Amino acid sequence: MHIELTEMLRCPEPHREEMLVLSTGEVKDRMVRSGILGCPVCHKEYPISRGIVNFRRSHARVSKDESGPRPAYAPPSPLPSADAASLQALLELSGPGGYVVLVGAAVRQAARLAALMHGIHFVGINAPGDMEEQPSLSLLYASEKVPLRTAVARGVVVGADLATSPWLVEAHRVLLRGRRFVVENEEPELPIGLIQLAAENGLWVGEKR
Repeated sequence: MHIELTEMLRCPEPHREEMLVLSTGEVKDRMVRSGILGCPVCHKEYPISRGIVNFRRSHARVSKDESGPRPAYAPPSPLPSADAASLQALLELSGPGGYVVLVGAAVRQAARLAALMHGIHFVGINAPGDMEEQPSLSLLYASEKVPLRTAVARGVVVGADLATSPWLVEAHRVLLRGRRFVVENEEPELPIGLIQLAAENGLWVGEKR
């Protein structure tokens, strides 16, 4: 986890948003490899291991084979590995800075997007288990609540495997107004407050009002 992401995180418990307190173990090139995040409101603690922050309620150890909650069948992504340029265009981001949130299988696009979108940091929620943190990518594991403060993301992409109502509601919450919302599903059950821009080729694209 990139150390500067700390100020954007929040405890997933149902209480007011408050900045978490970071106690670092190993830090390498501004990436926190081990440590603990503590909530000043409810006093819960969330471990950081191998650079991944575990916000799951069970606080189960995150292993390389673990990719987070998944449905029995995870539909394939409509975005081929070479199509990061199309995704970049859909997100309509110009200039460096800020965060883009990738949920589920969409986290696989992080490295390719980072090569096209310099200066933007990506936050991967419940990434496939074979993925590891990168200088441009922080990984978080969570239970149906994105552990980020409200309205902090410049863009969000929700993978086909987690394009379900709880995750879509949370992705909408963390997105800044006027920014793009991409779902790997042409007919997702979306929260209110989104304007549809397109729905084709397996993708739904909208903007937050």
